[in-house]
Amino acid sequence: MHAPDQPPLHISLLAAPETSPSVLYGLVDVLGTAGAIYPEITTGKPGRPLFDVNVVAVAATPFRCGLGMMIEPDCALADVASTDCVVVCDMYQPVHEPPHGRYGPEIEWLRRIHADGALLTSVCSGSLILAEAGLLDGREAAGHWCYRELIRRHYPRVRLRDDLVLCLSEEGERIVTAGAVSAWQELAMYLIARFAGREQALQTAKVFLFTEHAEGQLPYAVTVLQPQTADAVIADSQAWIADNLACANPVTCMRERAGLKPRTFARRFRAATGYLPMTYVHALRIEDAKRQLEAATLPVDEVGHAVGYEDPTSFRRLFRRKTGMTPSAYRRKFSRLAAPGGV
Repeated sequence: MHAPDQPPLHISLLAAPETSPSVLYGLVDVLGTAGAIYPEITTGKPGRPLFDVNVVAVAATPFRCGLGMMIEPDCALADVASTDCVVVCDMYQPVHEPPHGRYGPEIEWLRRIHADGALLTSVCSGSLILAEAGLLDGREAAGHWCYRELIRRHYPRVRLRDDLVLCLSEEGERIVTAGAVSAWQELAMYLIARFAGREQALQTAKVFLFTEHAEGQLPYAVTVLQPQTADAVIADSQAWIADNLACANPVTCMRERAGLKPRTFARRFRAATGYLPMTYVHALRIEDAKRQLEAATLPVDEVGHAVGYEDPTSFRRLFRRKTGMTPSAYRRKFSRLAAPGGV
């Protein structure tokens, strides 16, 4: 832990035109005032800032990021010879396009600064930059759930934990990754607690009304199953099952419709979609169940039956495994969020 009588620790926030302003400026606000703002609002006398926070980019010249917000970097990468911690801010990336060949200067700098002993952290799609740098090879990492397929296809050595808001399993290797965009809050609290102690983190959380995503990412994750065109037979199966989720024997029906033997159908289905047939069916059913639960109309058991599960216990067990919550808990959380005045 950093001693109070030592100079503030340096935290470098790496930004680019693709950066979300909410992440960048939220981190600037929270980390830049940590240690100072709580004493000010409770005693009237500002405390000592815990961190020296700087926004860094390829060049020090101003540029516009997401939604046209202006960013004025404090310094260029070439001017940062060392730092205690780097946060790779969210850098929006289309869900089917890996950042191959991009962020060359940033990646070179990240590799060097990590080799020199800095803690590397990332928020949301920032983990893609670390993956492109090879810094996540053979390691677990959190990242937004929407990038699960991109990471599986293009960064197979990365063990994505899309259930986690904050991945600390590589903490000993000085790498910490955070999940979706709002997970910057958990990352900020982690950094304050790591470098200044739990009490400072609690004080900051009280100032900003922060609370943790205790249930992780799973309740928020949507399984995006894109129809494919490479295999017309399997594409027909995908279209058919989307309209016949409650079918009692969905895989058999799809296979017979396709006119294929069981093993051949399973092999071609997985090659085309990345999923075994029944896993694909479960994913579609659970997504449909989630939508019905959010609408808060049918009883839970009727929702399960409507999407194809005759056994309520099996439905509840599967739903919890896929979402991290029971159907009833999921309904309470998300039907309230969707209601006027519910948050």
